[in-house]
Amino acid sequence: MNLTPKETVKYLDEYIVGQKDAKKTIAIALRNRYRRIQLPKEWQDDIMPKNIMMIGPTGVGKTEIARRMAKMMKLPFVKVEASKYTEVGFVGRDVESMIRDLVNNSFNLVREEMQEASKELIEENIIEEITKKLLPPLPKNAPESKQMEYQNTFEKMKQKVKNGDVDHLKITIEVEEGIDGDDNLPPEMVKAQESIVKIIGIFNKNKEKKEVTVKEAKKLLKKEAAEKVISKEELKKEALKRAENGIIFIDEIDKIAATGNQRQDPSKEGVQRDLLPIVEGSTVNTKYGYVKTDHILFIAAGAFHVSKPSDLIPELQGRFPLRVELQSLDEEALYQILMKPKHSLIKQYEKLLEVEGVELKFNESALREIAKYAFLANEKTEDIGARRLHTVVEKVLEEINFSADEYKGREFIVDEAYVKSKLDDIVENEEITKYIL
Repeated sequence: MNLTPKETVKYLDEYIVGQKDAKKTIAIALRNRYRRIQLPKEWQDDIMPKNIMMIGPTGVGKTEIARRMAKMMKLPFVKVEASKYTEVGFVGRDVESMIRDLVNNSFNLVREEMQEASKELIEENIIEEITKKLLPPLPKNAPESKQMEYQNTFEKMKQKVKNGDVDHLKITIEVEEGIDGDDNLPPEMVKAQESIVKIIGIFNKNKEKKEVTVKEAKKLLKKEAAEKVISKEELKKEALKRAENGIIFIDEIDKIAATGNQRQDPSKEGVQRDLLPIVEGSTVNTKYGYVKTDHILFIAAGAFHVSKPSDLIPELQGRFPLRVELQSLDEEALYQILMKPKHSLIKQYEKLLEVEGVELKFNESALREIAKYAFLANEKTEDIGARRLHTVVEKVLEEINFSADEYKGREFIVDEAYVKSKLDDIVENEEITKYIL
C-alpha cells in the first residue's frame, strides 16, 4: 500500500491513542521501504532497513502500532519474546525459529489472499465435485441423445447444489487425513517427517471416506479444491518474497540486557550474539525454501526499567538506529482509549450485549470515572497501561454480563454513581486492588 507518512499516522490514529513520535518513526521507516523498492536493483541491495527500538512501559501501544502497520501493508508479522530464546546449548528456542514463524505466517497470509482472489473458481470446483457424487455417471458408450439429456440434468443439479436446495442430502466423500507436523522444526527434520507421512500414505492411502451432508461437504472439499486452483509454486514464491519484507517484533529486549553484576552472564549475552546475525542479515533455511533476513524490519521493544539500551552489546545496539520513547498513559489518555479507537473497548462491550438484546449505554461521566480508577490502580500497583482498562471495565460490567437475560429488550445505562458503587471499595484498599484490579 502506497501511503505517505502522514496518511500512515492518520490510519494509526484510528486504532491507537497518542504516541505521535512512535507513529511518526514507524511511518517514515515504512515509507523508506517503499522508496527503496522503487530504486534500481544495485541500490536496493545496499539500502538496509533502519530497525527501530521502542522504549516504554507495558500496555502503551508498542505491539499494537507494529501489528496494525503489518496488517495495513499486508505483510507477515511475528511477535516474539527475547527472553524465550537462549544461547545454543542452553534450554530454549533457537533464534532462527522466529524466521520460520514469519514464513509460516506469510504462507498462510498469501494463501488466504489467493483463495479470496480465486473464490469463484474454487466454489465452481466444489459444486462440480458434489454434483458428480449426487448423479451416477453415464456409461461411456451411451448414445448422444442420452449424453445431452444427462448434461442438462447435470447443469440443473449443479444449480440446485449452488442454491443450497440439496444441502440436506448425504454423500460419501474422500478427505485427506490431517497429520499435522510442527511448523517450527528445522527443515531437515521437516523432510524426515514428510517422508514418514508419505510412507504412511502408501499403506493407508492417506484418505478417509466420510458420509456427510452436502452442506458439510462444501466446507470439507474447500482445501482440496483450492489446491487444484492455486499454483503451489506461485504461492511459495510469493510467501518467501513477502516474508523477506515482513516485520518481526522482538519484545522484552531489555530482559536480555546484562546489567551490573550480570555483565558476565553467558546466557543473556549469548542470546544477543545469536540474534545478531539474524538482525544483521543472513540466510535461513525453512521448509518452504531459503529466506534472506537482510530486508526484514525488526522492531525491538522493552520497558528498560532496570537496564538501558546501552547495556546491550554494541553490535546489537548499532542494528537498531531508530530509537523512540513511548509515554506512560495519564487519565486523559485512558479516557480517550475508551472512546476514540475504531473498535474501542466500550464499543466492543456494546456490541457483545447487543447479541443478548440489551442496549448498553455509558454516560461521559461514567467513562471519566472508569479512566480515573484505572489510572489510580496503575499508580498504586504495577503500571500495566491500557490493559488495566480491561480489568476495570470487566469489574464494572460483571453484574450485567451475568444477568443479561433479565434485561433483554431494555436499555442499561452505566452512570458515574454505578461505576463508583462497583469500584470505590476496591480502589481505596491497596491490598484488594493488587488482587482484583
